[in-house]
Amino acid sequence: MYTKGLKCRECGREYPKEPLYVCEYCFGPLEVNYDYSKIKKKLSKELIASREKNLWRYRELLPIDGEPIAGLQSGFTPLVKANNLAKELGVKELYIKDDSVCHPTLSFKDRVVSVAISKSKEFGFDTVACASTGNLANSVASQAAQAKMNCFVFIPADLELGKVVASLIYAPKVVAVEGNYDEVNRLCTEIANKYKWAFVNINIRPYYAEGSKTYIYEIVEQLGWRAPDNIVVPVAGGSLISKIWKGLKELKMLGFIDEPNDTKVATLELEHLRPSTKIYAAQAKGCSPVVTAIKENNEIIKPVKPKTIAKSLAIGNPADGYYAFKTVIESGGWAEDVTDEEIVEGIKLLARTEGIFTETAGGVTVAVTKKLIQQGRIKKDELTVISITGNGLKTQEAVSSKLDKIIKIKPNLNSFENEIKNIS
Repeated sequence: MYTKGLKCRECGREYPKEPLYVCEYCFGPLEVNYDYSKIKKKLSKELIASREKNLWRYRELLPIDGEPIAGLQSGFTPLVKANNLAKELGVKELYIKDDSVCHPTLSFKDRVVSVAISKSKEFGFDTVACASTGNLANSVASQAAQAKMNCFVFIPADLELGKVVASLIYAPKVVAVEGNYDEVNRLCTEIANKYKWAFVNINIRPYYAEGSKTYIYEIVEQLGWRAPDNIVVPVAGGSLISKIWKGLKELKMLGFIDEPNDTKVATLELEHLRPSTKIYAAQAKGCSPVVTAIKENNEIIKPVKPKTIAKSLAIGNPADGYYAFKTVIESGGWAEDVTDEEIVEGIKLLARTEGIFTETAGGVTVAVTKKLIQQGRIKKDELTVISITGNGLKTQEAVSSKLDKIIKIKPNLNSFENEIKNIS
């Protein structure tokens, strides 16, 4: 066992390993507290390489005590060298971390849910639940079915049809709330306080969030234990971007990252570590509270009412917004937002150049990357990773009216050739 318990991110007060998520003294969020000295003695690059290619190859850095019961085929998604896109954007080295093919539900949420389900079982829960903008609902429903747990997922009533169907197919109880995600989440917090259910992103959140770290662990390993110069990350609740920063710090502390002019790290205190990677936050203009805070250099995240096609990022009052802000500032990165039109163009650009169909969140990161390169914030000779966190088949409505029309012909050669003439 490599976890000591939980620790408040604000006042540092420690708590036992229980389904808790907020400090009872200062109301700060709790996170997992690891025994890094023990991990450092056990974990090595060679040990990791000898294990199965799934997210549990980094299990000492994940908060379960027994054997994992979920996610045994999740993670270790492709890191695609995007030469065509790099050439179009005018940079030397560009990679796509492609969680649009993550097993089993085609989004990075399979990582966090794998950890949450395993930990919920350790705690003895028989019912798992979540508040979701879509991808999380899909993953919780799927992995709860495999784990033979009762399941409730709560979603905004105007969610994309593809994501609704992709939850219903696993036979959970799907509850559509007439409101935006922030209203759904508030309701779920009330329910979590009354019912003895494992809400993965409420009372299980400290454990659940740790699964996001595997995204950056894989990137670094797939780059030959090299950290990228830049990574562009979509921001919804703010957990992914802050856990990517934590994961980089952990790898630096363990001595796993080969950085130029680096010196041996003597400290086990993550707050004193500064990896060289710059982290960039990406949001849609219709819901960009974190980007706005960064541009204004104001750590107070002002809630907004979302209005964007990027529904998976439509969280107007992000739970980890302050930590997302802090991550970007500490890393020396920046933040940008893009319009709905730019999101669609980002989706089409990635598909046209690299053959990858991403959902709207990926359209955000591609479009933001393009903007950051044009601004000169991302240098042309640096190694940059674009985070693609979900599959385009889930959000077809966003692009269906923006594509070329299909060519209809009669079943004969003359009809085909006539149409070809019209096209040319």
